Amino acid sequence: MAEVHQDVERYALRSTLLAPVTADLAFAVFTGALTEWWVREYTWSGPAALAELGMEPRAGGMLYEIGPYGFRSDWGRVLTWDPPKRLVFTWQIGPDRVPVPDPARASEVEVLFLPDASGDTRVEVEHRHFDRHGEAAEGYRQALTAGWHELLSRFLATVTRHAADG
Repeated sequence: MAEVHQDVERYALRSTLLAPVTADLAFAVFTGALTEWWVREYTWSGPAALAELGMEPRAGGMLYEIGPYGFRSDWGRVLTWDPPKRLVFTWQIGPDRVPVPDPARASEVEVLFLPDASGDTRVEVEHRHFDRHGEAAEGYRQALTAGWHELLSRFLATVTRHAADG
């Protein structure tokens, strides 16, 4: 399986991978199957209690976690919803894992789904504006460099499985 390539700047991280699927499928799995590929240990509910991770499919929609007893935490907002090409959302989780209610103090994630001539899709994820997280910005970017590598490795395995399942 292909791997995830990353480059970093002080307040930004770019990750790219080549998914052996169409842009339509890559977008659908990235946005509609978060519970399947997101690292459950990265959630507030934890692996045993997580019910769902989701994304409301529209600009202005929320990224959310649903845990035990109907617990819900919104942790981002969709800024751009342009299937199957582009997705932009706020990352409203602070370096201390505490929700950041003010989107002006949140970092931002842009995901591009770029079909190539082979029929595969190049997925480019840029997590930027870490400086909005304050003094812990660089350390948070470093931590999320490993985090995104794991997330995108799992995304690639999941989207490849979806393609095989037809």
